[in-house]
Amino acid sequence: MSSPNLVIIGAAGRMGHALQSAADELSLPVVASLDQGDDLAAGIAQADVVVDFSYHTVTPEVIAACATHGKALVIGTTGHGSAEKAKLLTAAAQTPTVWAGNYSVGVNLLYALTRRAASVLGKDYNAEVTEIHHRFKKDAPSGTAARILEIILEERRLAETDLRHGREGITGERTDDEVGIHSLRGGDVVGEHTAMFAGMGERLEITHRATDRGIFARGALRAAQWVVNQPAGVYDMQHVLGLE
Repeated sequence: MSSPNLVIIGAAGRMGHALQSAADELSLPVVASLDQGDDLAAGIAQADVVVDFSYHTVTPEVIAACATHGKALVIGTTGHGSAEKAKLLTAAAQTPTVWAGNYSVGVNLLYALTRRAASVLGKDYNAEVTEIHHRFKKDAPSGTAARILEIILEERRLAETDLRHGREGITGERTDDEVGIHSLRGGDVVGEHTAMFAGMGERLEITHRATDRGIFARGALRAAQWVVNQPAGVYDMQHVLGLE
């Protein structure tokens, strides 16, 4: 089967450049590279599959255009609120869509390992998540960290109210139910995520470090090649990699 025609949205950003380079490496045709101020609907109409790494305020327009034109979609944009994302997921289900906070193969294995650890280790193993990114990142926590947190909450049957975003002042003793999240920003760090489970006498840390933004681009393009042959619905990289 011939390679799908790609449209990249957010082409002027770091990930946009990485996607274009990865597409060149893989000999995948990019028929339009779009950014702020471009006619998104007209560009999307040319695609077999749209890859969007732009900004969260653009996502509704991208989803609507893909649904209207019957185009497959890969979303890598982060920063959506919980209520907003739930609404967008319903809209995205009208067309074949892969939506993931991170497209790295290694990170998706991190998700699977975190789920297993959260299930095997009881609440007496206190869960904390840390993430580090470059100084220019505009949202926190990262989409990857948010997904790690979701997995821990799901496995331990906890609620979002159990999350602790950093700590300050006299907080009292840590409870078994709370899950901490800490976001660090500085320099040119591509991305680092750690899920820590600290018990009395031992500590397990599962860490992924990214040193090349190309890993995310190659994973997103792998998702693009996969989703174009799928029925309408919302998928993630666990589906793409057969880890689901």
